[in-house]
Amino acid sequence: MKLSSLRLSCAFGVLMFASAPALAQEITVVCDDLGFGCNTIQPVADKFMEENPGKTVNLEIVPYQSMVESLPVQLASGEGPDAAIVTDLGGLSRYYLDLTPYVDPATFNENFEQTLQWLRGGDAESTAINGMPTSLTVNGGYVNLTLFEQAGVEVPPEGATWQEWAAATREVAEATGTEFAMEMDRSGHRFASLAISHGAELVSEDGKPVVDDGLRAAIEQFVEWHQDGTMPMDLWGAVGGATHRELFSDFLNANTVLYFGGSWTLSQMDQEVGDLFDWKVIPAPCGPSSCTVMPGGGALVAFQHTDQPELVGAFINYLAQPENLSQVLAAAVEIPAASTLIESGIEYPGASERTQEALATFIAQIPKMAPAAYRFQGWRYQRAMMNALTTRISQVLNGELDVDGALERIEQDVNLAIEAAEAQ
Repeated sequence: MKLSSLRLSCAFGVLMFASAPALAQEITVVCDDLGFGCNTIQPVADKFMEENPGKTVNLEIVPYQSMVESLPVQLASGEGPDAAIVTDLGGLSRYYLDLTPYVDPATFNENFEQTLQWLRGGDAESTAINGMPTSLTVNGGYVNLTLFEQAGVEVPPEGATWQEWAAATREVAEATGTEFAMEMDRSGHRFASLAISHGAELVSEDGKPVVDDGLRAAIEQFVEWHQDGTMPMDLWGAVGGATHRELFSDFLNANTVLYFGGSWTLSQMDQEVGDLFDWKVIPAPCGPSSCTVMPGGGALVAFQHTDQPELVGAFINYLAQPENLSQVLAAAVEIPAASTLIESGIEYPGASERTQEALATFIAQIPKMAPAAYRFQGWRYQRAMMNALTTRISQVLNGELDVDGALERIEQDVNLAIEAAEAQ
């Protein structure tokens, strides 16, 4: 890896993305440093530059939170990088460059038929190729098997409910003196898994926000877990607004029995937990409606303001080639979005047997995902709903709102976001 081409752009805690370079034949791509990101793409970028003398691809590492908060602001002002790996797939769709003239459309449509639709902002009639889906991610729970063994508690089997997992992890935490029974990333996307399993729709088929009894039940259950000590109040409750917070470090330090995050941390889990304790990924806990989790993933997209559309298209097309894409996915230890790679399979030579088993468990959840989960993932206003969920649930936990008030505010928040977007 050429460290000289990786640059962390931070100033006083606020990210400022470099504008598209004025130099000919040079582009800037921003990405974070986890999973399918700058570190794992770099070898392929080096190879691309070796095969295309005079063409430069600068990869800039940025914190994920800055991607979520700062990139949309820059794009709205017509500035920013030439390309980026994004996860708000539908929400940023109005800024994407249609890559159809610069890539092989047949290959993209064959490999990414379903996930390309997530990049089209809910436009079912569109045939635009707005980016290259990088990988599929799957929400899911990690459990500390060593703590279960020490406590003499049976690990709940596949098909166990959220409530059964809460009861089992509370018993383990009490028996072992572990600080927390369960933790969930402070993320509306992670909470959506719980909500949809309880029957929440979140978005209707015609793209309207849905606040229903399923969402109410999920929020009530989530609040109850915080009130009875199953979950720590100082994670969702202490941080204000829609701030995203991942809680992997607590699982790494054996401070929680169950951590609900996702497949993108598998490589980090394998490297950092090592032999400290035994762990595994669990099948999706079941709610009254389904045993579902949320799909997700990133996409490498180019932006309309780039002055190097051919170069950025050529690089994305190059990265999409099976041999290059599989190289990055193997290093990232992530699930392919490309259908040909799903069918052929990918070898993960650096992954332990435990991680290989975890990948298999994550992949096995994909067929069980509820239609509402796929619909929510491709919704243009998904980010608005996720931010509203995080903000208003935290206010319930802090006693600033009751559940009825939170539901009312969630609907108001999303409708206001839709009105603002449509007025632009």
